[in-house]
Amino acid sequence: MDQRIVRKRPMEMLRNGRGLTDVVKVVTGMRRCGKSTLMEMYADELRTSGVPDEDIVSINLESREYMDLETPEQLLDAIVGRIGDSGIKYVFIDEVQNVIGWERAISALIVTKRCDIHITGSNSHMLSSELATHISGRYVEISLTPLSFCEYMELHSGDRRQRFNEYLRFGALPEVDPSRGKEFCDAQLMGIYNTVLVKDILRRLERGDARTLEAIARFLYSNIGNITNIDSIADTLKIGNAKVSKYVSMLSEAFLFYDAERYDIVGKKILKTNGKFYASDLGIRNVALKGSGMADISRPLENLVYLELVRRGYTVRIGSIKDREVDFTASKDGRTEYYQVCQTMLAESTRERELYSLRSIRDNYPKTVLTLDDYGLGSEDGIEVVNVIDWFMSSEL
Repeated sequence: MDQRIVRKRPMEMLRNGRGLTDVVKVVTGMRRCGKSTLMEMYADELRTSGVPDEDIVSINLESREYMDLETPEQLLDAIVGRIGDSGIKYVFIDEVQNVIGWERAISALIVTKRCDIHITGSNSHMLSSELATHISGRYVEISLTPLSFCEYMELHSGDRRQRFNEYLRFGALPEVDPSRGKEFCDAQLMGIYNTVLVKDILRRLERGDARTLEAIARFLYSNIGNITNIDSIADTLKIGNAKVSKYVSMLSEAFLFYDAERYDIVGKKILKTNGKFYASDLGIRNVALKGSGMADISRPLENLVYLELVRRGYTVRIGSIKDREVDFTASKDGRTEYYQVCQTMLAESTRERELYSLRSIRDNYPKTVLTLDDYGLGSEDGIEVVNVIDWFMSSEL
């Protein structure tokens, strides 16, 4: 699909950083989520605003032209040869982690005071650790996730309910087009998944165990939305805790998973144990699990709500209140919101259960239940019951 859409929040961040030569703009996110396209669209916007082509330097380290760059010196030479010795230059480097020691080249560019630098990367730990060490206080991270449902509908117009089912099945990576058919989409998704496992994770491990890594990934995918910890993974898979902890961290650093902490709503403190993991893309989850567990959409639905709250800029945690759980506490700008996610509330017992947890919270912050139901919506005891597809489409990203 050739159509491109503006990712509003990330694009606004890039615009706000325009012309700053002492602050590196770092776009992070999983492979194929749209980082390169975001950079291309911003570069096009610069050209439209009057920036000449010769002042824009774009280097994709996975392209044939630059794939042989292996050292920071080679990377720096490739850039310096194009920036001349006067005027502000806009430098874009895609998948910068492919060059070992890349941060030294970036530091040298900052020293010139003439380069507005933008880089992308697919590994959060490597980027954050190297940036913190060598470019401390001189960068901003712009996190990019797969498409929101609102963005997805821009690419794939049509019946919302049908598209939402496809969104659940094939995920939200921009290049995965359901109109190409299940077999083709699944092959695409499996290729991306294998690339992340092999190129972004196993390549970093001196003695990486592909079978163990995939077993842990499948366990996490099977248990999205369930209370999970390192001990339970190790006990179930009969793998040492240290190895499980290391591999789980690397899966998260490669943006395949998000780790949501538990939060004591009454005590107002983060609980150190028994959080949850959520998948960054449900399409990849489905191919990794080879289609198993797709009949139950309640936990995938919860997964999508988590991602959407993160996408909207909230700090998202699992709420705990006495012996009950609130699916999400979402905090931003000193304000907190509470969410329950329920596939259907048509059964009276289910409705009462979902509302009870929110009623137990004794503050005046907004409380919402999100459901696929089209009936029984509205306000009840100050709690809003909202159709989840309508909620997704209300996004102002």
